[in-house]
Amino acid sequence: MRKLFLTFMMLALLAPVLAQPTVLITYYSRTGNTRGMAEAVALGASQVEGVQVVLKTVEETTTEDLLGAEAIIVGSPVYNANVAPAVQAFISSWPFEGALLKDKLGAAFVTAGGISAGEELSQMNILHSMLIFGMIVVGGPDWTAPFGASAIVGEAPFDQTEGLAPQFVQKGQALGQRVAELALRLNR
Repeated sequence: MRKLFLTFMMLALLAPVLAQPTVLITYYSRTGNTRGMAEAVALGASQVEGVQVVLKTVEETTTEDLLGAEAIIVGSPVYNANVAPAVQAFISSWPFEGALLKDKLGAAFVTAGGISAGEELSQMNILHSMLIFGMIVVGGPDWTAPFGASAIVGEAPFDQTEGLAPQFVQKGQALGQRVAELALRLNR
């Protein structure tokens, strides 16, 4: 009887943790800029109490990670107004049969070398793919980030000797927070 009681108490204590929605932030970064944006998105998501945040590269992310997440935020550097080939290969590996990603939240973030270098097109490429999988896409919290978060890293006045300009870090954090809040609200 004592064992049963202890087991019940442990389950009762773990229930809130087990019920927490997971926000998966997955990205590809060659130079570290997109990793910096991913970390900003993760920081914003982690500020929402009651969610679990997982941050991984696309190479580290498994199908189990995708299926276990309530929200998936994908990040890529911009390559000629497209996502990086590694990100496209990652998305192409997602499970299609059975609509296993249907109704999960999806969002995007990118880093680009210059203004008008294709950041919105790349975000839309990610979001279009998510729509094909039946996901519910989420943009940023206001009109200045309608397709997610983006950062300019190689053109004045945004070229930094180290890291991202503060306004882009804030956009990443705001996206992460918005997606986490929605995941929590939909999980109730």
